[in-house]
Amino acid sequence: MSTSSPFRFATSSHLADGRYQAVQWLIKRNCSVTPTQLVRLYISLCVVSLGIALFFWMQGARMIMPFAWLELLAVGAAFLVYARHARDGEKITLHGPSLVVELETGGRTERAEFSREWVRVEPRSGDGSLIQVSGQGRTVVVGRHLRPELRPALAREIRFALRGC
Repeated sequence: MSTSSPFRFATSSHLADGRYQAVQWLIKRNCSVTPTQLVRLYISLCVVSLGIALFFWMQGARMIMPFAWLELLAVGAAFLVYARHARDGEKITLHGPSLVVELETGGRTERAEFSREWVRVEPRSGDGSLIQVSGQGRTVVVGRHLRPELRPALAREIRFALRGC
């Protein structure tokens, strides 16, 4: 797939006559640290914290070690919650007669498929709000991982692609 000029957020593939074969939008959470980097950071934090605690424990401060372990457990739990949501995102694919929306949150994937001609794309309540994709009695809300001021542009882009570009 290659990036096409009419789309700011999507990638597309073309048929021989220049029409679009498929258009795909990947909207991911903006994570500054990957789960692998987080594990390395946590291990180094454990080594430093336990090293300092061991030094003071050997000096006679016996209560330092339980508090060091408690601190590392709390930080580890927070890192686990962060890592679980690091891969959250939304994948919207328009291929032929169908629009497929896949939402990944905390390792769970929710998938909805819509018939292209019955899909409605509109803001949920107003300008900058989440985008509501609905049709055939189903509704999916997208745009969580996109800045509010960019959501109307994404909605216009999806509508443009649905019209057959």
